[in-house]
This record gives sequence, structure tokens and C-alpha cells, in this order.
Amino acid sequence: MNDPLSELPLEKLRLRTSAKWRSYPPDVLPLWVAEMDVPLAGPVVRALTKALARGDTGYAMGPEYVAALDAFARKRWGWDGVAPERAAIVPDVMLGVVEVLKLITGPGDAVVVNCPVYPPFYAFLEHLGRRVVEAPLDAGHRIDQAALDDAFGRAAAGGRRAAYLLCSPHNPTGTVHTARELAAVAELAEAHGVRVVADEIHAPLVLPGAEFVPFLSVPGAERGFSLLSASKAWHLAGIKAALAVAGPAAAGELARMPVEVGHGASHLGVVAHVAALLHGGDWLDAVLAGLDDRRRLLAELLARHLPEVRYVPPEATYLAWLDCRRLGLGDDPAAVFLERGRVALTGGMPFGTGGAGHARLNFATSREILTEAVRGMAAARR
Repeated sequence: MNDPLSELPLEKLRLRTSAKWRSYPPDVLPLWVAEMDVPLAGPVVRALTKALARGDTGYAMGPEYVAALDAFARKRWGWDGVAPERAAIVPDVMLGVVEVLKLITGPGDAVVVNCPVYPPFYAFLEHLGRRVVEAPLDAGHRIDQAALDDAFGRAAAGGRRAAYLLCSPHNPTGTVHTARELAAVAELAEAHGVRVVADEIHAPLVLPGAEFVPFLSVPGAERGFSLLSASKAWHLAGIKAALAVAGPAAAGELARMPVEVGHGASHLGVVAHVAALLHGGDWLDAVLAGLDDRRRLLAELLARHLPEVRYVPPEATYLAWLDCRRLGLGDDPAAVFLERGRVALTGGMPFGTGGAGHARLNFATSREILTEAVRGMAAARR
């Protein structure tokens, strides 16, 4: 199969009307938000076309999605934990996180996060009325167990309910947590009475050399929750659907989630996600091969044009976390790249502690666009 990341030229991509292509002027190369520069997988297009032709645009149902994710998880990860009695459809992963946190915490309770981390974690937790307690990643972008132990202790002080919002694989660093790391997380959480909620939206996007381990598959995770979706891996963010999955000891709590929560999912989203999970495997493998090529190309381009930038190729996702502090561009280098180089990245500051002086780059694009973008970033420093 051809590389899907190479199929669409820039002039065709600029016809898109989504956030990636309409948030900046047309002379800016957008490598910021998590949208891929790919055509949709053929099975997804066919499923959506058939649904529209028969007027199948009503309310969403969840069982097909659960069955499709179960089949995908068994085949790709060797995991049989997506059971109908422990799964519920939700509008998308972040809204699913919010609804799960409503079940296990209350206003004013603390939620631990590993910074730097996906900015909506902070925004949604604040909107929900939860306190954020940061447990920074270590220098190698991995979970710092000592920092996590300390954060859990502070979060659960006085016997209050507390949760840990785990990003797995991690956004923005692309770190894939190992089975040993996740088992240690589960043990710490149980010791402190902290409930784990894992955002695993990037799980299908683990690149060659790493292996995704579902949090709910490790010992001690029976009281945990996971949120999963096909949206990131198959470029389906605009047709929303996701699943909340509970560990065996948390099934009763998930059953208390109001039925109306599932009404926010898109029926066409479910149609598309089911087709992707069941029939989009070859397309996904082609995307993963392309992303493997792009993460290596980015390393070469940065070494040639911006050698001061520290970049560790991610183990998963299509997001690169760039340490730009040695460029001397201040706390928000993305603003300089945009103003002087006409390249849009995501600034590091909203990712929490450790984000200053950093920027996140989306490399899910063609070799030509990625090359032009890095050259524009290099021009911005002059």
C-alpha cells in the first residue's frame, strides 16, 4: 500500500476547512493540531457513503463499537478486556474522562497529571472543578515513580478521593509506558487509594520498536478505567465517538454513568470508527510506516538546520516534543516560528510545568511539507 502521508499535495490540503487549515493565514504551514494530512481509509469512506445513501443518520448505538474495539484489541495488543458489560459509549475521549471522573471524585478533589501533558487535561479539570496536582515526567520523558508517589500522597491527603489521569501513550512526548512502569503505577495508586483513568487515544499509533500495553491489562489495575477511540489513528476527530472501559472491579461504577452521556456520540462517527477498527488495519500499517519515516526525517532535518533543538524521536503518536531553549527564543518559541518563519506549531506553555521553551510539532504530513516547515523554522531564528 502507498504511503497515505504522501498522497495529498499542499494545494489540496488547503481546500480543507477544519481547524488545522483555517486557524492561520494561507501563507502559514500548519503543523500544530492533531490532524493528519491523509485521505481517509477506503473502508471508512465506503462505510460512510453507504450510511448516507440509506439515510442512516440517526442516533448512535454502542454495541458494534464495543465489538469492533474488542476484535482490534485482541488482534493488535493480545488483550481481551473490552467486554460489553464493562464498556460504555461516550462522545469523545475527553468528555468520557470528565464523566468517569464525575463517578469517582467530587468537586475540589485532586487529579494527578504527568506534566508536560496535553493542555485540555488542565482545561477540562478546571471546568469540572477538580484540583490539578502535577507529577512531572523525568528527564527521559518517563513516569517518575518517586514524583508520582509524592503527588498521590498530596492528592489523597486527609482521606479525600483522588484520581490519576494517565496519558498513555504520552502526549506530547510520545513515550510508551512499559508493562513494568504501568504495574508500578497501579501498585502506587492502590497504596494511596487513587483511582486511575487512562487516556489511551493514541494506542493504535505505537511505532516500530515499541509495544502498547493497555493499562487495564496489568496486575492491580482492576479498579481502573480506560478511554479509547479510533479518532486519532484514522483521522476521524471530526466525527466523534469513543468508549469508556472499566476494569473488573470498576464495572459497577461505570454502570452508573447516565445513559444520556452516550447520546453525544455521532452515529456516523460510530459507523466510521467501526469500519476503521475492523477493516482499516492495512491502511493503519501504511500510516505507521510513513510516520516511522517522518520521525527519522525530522531528526535529520533538525540536525541539519536546527542542531540546537533537542528532539527525542517519539515511540508513539505523530507528535514531536522539541526542546528549543538553546535557540534563545524565549518561553514561547512557537510564537517566533509563526511570526518569522510562517510555520504554526503548538506552544509548550499550556502543557504545564516543563513546557516553557518547548514546542510540539505534528509530523503526520508529507516529506516535502515537513522539509519546508523545518527550513521555515530555521529561518525564524535569524
